[in-house]
Amino acid sequence: MSEPDKQLLIGIVGACGSGKSTLAANLEEHGYHCRQIAQEHSYVRHMWQVITDPDILVYLQCSFENSTARRKLSWLRADHEEQLRRLSHAYEHAHIIIDTNVLSQNEVLARALSFLREQIK
Repeated sequence: MSEPDKQLLIGIVGACGSGKSTLAANLEEHGYHCRQIAQEHSYVRHMWQVITDPDILVYLQCSFENSTARRKLSWLRADHEEQLRRLSHAYEHAHIIIDTNVLSQNEVLARALSFLREQIK
């Protein structure tokens, strides 16, 4: 099994409540260097590149219903849709997209680890 490349920077983007901080913490426990990118709050489409310019970009998908439930947000659907619009550039450039609506935290981590190990080979 490949060891994590400590110099490799993993950027993680997604709407609020998608699991960015959880995945970053879990990947770091496995030796990866991660940065969760709060791109969803910026009007600059390529802010993920400005802030971090990661070697690998992970995009976490999350529905309006799950996002608001996980974070106990009192948003309107339009608020979530605006975040997705702001994340569209990152979505288009992501190396992997993981749907956190249908996976547990452990399953999200397993998908990310599998992808990263394959990339490091």
